Amino acid sequence: MASVLLIIDMQVDFFAHEGLVRQRSALAAHTNALIAMARAAKVPIVWVKQEFLPDLSDASLEVKRGRISIVIAGTPGAMLLPELDAQVQDLVVVKKRYSAFFGTVLDTFLSRIGCTRLIVAGINTHACIRTTVVDAYQRDYEVILAGDCISSHDKTHHEISWKYMDGKLGIGMSNERLGDLLRSQVVGAEPLSRRSR
Repeated sequence: MASVLLIIDMQVDFFAHEGLVRQRSALAAHTNALIAMARAAKVPIVWVKQEFLPDLSDASLEVKRGRISIVIAGTPGAMLLPELDAQVQDLVVVKKRYSAFFGTVLDTFLSRIGCTRLIVAGINTHACIRTTVVDAYQRDYEVILAGDCISSHDKTHHEISWKYMDGKLGIGMSNERLGDLLRSQVVGAEPLSRRSR
């Protein structure tokens, strides 16, 4: 099985939210550690970014109705956190809605490279992570939830969404466990169980 690391919405504007400000350093460090392990195992990295036009004409209803000027294309706030190890060979996918699959090239890319398993990281658990994981599950991708690299500005809904996803739509794993899998090339070799966490 071929695996891909999918990192969702790790952008400057989102980390301005008070619920994520204090999590930024730890999340970035854990994400970079996972990226390093993925690169060593030759697992492709895909960065998913939310971006809207300045007039919000391509934004979701919530953003339009509230005139929420966030992750505007070309602005510093739409950039990935600068401390993250993004490299030129990585794929960047721009989305306009919660799911990384909706209206993007992601599924086509994954099919082209023969991906069957997604390792998912990023924010926010209850929104873009959850909808992306649901869509991945519906497309028969095996999903690993990178537990040290997933969070939300809303702790309560993070916990509810994690409980909903883990063991049903995907398998939650720590970086330590993911590192073991990546180093031993077990990722992509055999089905996973809840005991693999």
